[in-house]
Amino acid sequence: MNTITPVDMTAAKPRTVLDVARELGPIFARRASEVSDEDQFVADNFTLLRSSGLVEAGVPQELGGSGASIDDLAAMLRMLARHCGSTALAFSMHTHQVAIPAWRWTHQKVAAVEPLLKRVAAERIVLLSSGGSDWIAGSGKAEKVDGGYRITARKIFSSGAPAGDLMMTGAVLEEGGKPPIVLHFGVPMNSPKVKVLDTWRTLGMRSTGSHDVMIDGHVVPDAAVALSRKAGEWHPLFQIIATIAFPLIYSVYLGVAEGARDIALDLGKQRQNQHTLELAGKMETELTAARLACDWMLDAIRKSAPSAATVNQVMTGKALVTRHAIAAVEHAMELAGGAGFYRAAGLERRFRDIQAARYHPLQSGPQAQYAGAMAMGLPVERIF
Repeated sequence: MNTITPVDMTAAKPRTVLDVARELGPIFARRASEVSDEDQFVADNFTLLRSSGLVEAGVPQELGGSGASIDDLAAMLRMLARHCGSTALAFSMHTHQVAIPAWRWTHQKVAAVEPLLKRVAAERIVLLSSGGSDWIAGSGKAEKVDGGYRITARKIFSSGAPAGDLMMTGAVLEEGGKPPIVLHFGVPMNSPKVKVLDTWRTLGMRSTGSHDVMIDGHVVPDAAVALSRKAGEWHPLFQIIATIAFPLIYSVYLGVAEGARDIALDLGKQRQNQHTLELAGKMETELTAARLACDWMLDAIRKSAPSAATVNQVMTGKALVTRHAIAAVEHAMELAGGAGFYRAAGLERRFRDIQAARYHPLQSGPQAQYAGAMAMGLPVERIF
């Protein structure tokens, strides 16, 4: 397993990314239990993620990072999520934005991603993603100007926005009667034309800082456009994005369910009877199914050949992690009894946090259509 610069710089030997996450987890859990305003972003946790070396964990060692594998990164996020779902989910958005170019650099020898990866390692910048709200159609407006494009857009679900340095996003260009195209680029969050709007008030994952980000006239230079594609059409790059991003994101939800399980068992042991044994068994069964599904997602990445089939494997796994992780937490609530209803136990927060697993693409309807089209040998490119 790859190693990383330790939190304790005086430690005798290097630690893995999982070791670091295991050390940070209780700190994050304590902060989550002490915070009086759950809508407040976990800014202090992100400061610690930077100083611990986890921000650059996924960057190849040759480019200055720790070279952690995607399995390592998934284990890291899963551990963090056992303690603080909001921190882990927001950090998963940065983590997959690093893992994707790292995979392309390692497996496809794409040199164009090297400057970004080197910058993450050297400056410990945090990347934001607008992918969940942009997806295939794209959003926002790009207008051609001298030397670049003026961008006007409002990006929703920008997790980690208060801590972000660079938003990886896109906008739609329509000109000359041509079909609209989506331009992909990075936008510096310190631009005077970029503003984080305080919009994140939600059922769960309340401290992710997933606010709307307004881009009002920022000009992206021509050279900064990394990709252009037809709006609304599946591009091969999405096979890489979908295959790599979602196993990391859903490792977070598995970790949330595991955290709920730990709390429920502690509370359930205080009132053991046949009913609590049955509930504990049901919870363990659902959690085992979620673990198997999460590993099934990660196995798609291990094949190192993103394709329509690996997207199907990942999205099927995503649906199963969602179903079984939510069920496991529901059983955890019953097992804990009335004690779990109190906020102080930390279980009701995990119950609320796990609900967010429902809302990432592909949601249940499109995922089932995609799986059905694959099974019947039909085209899948337009099922989005």
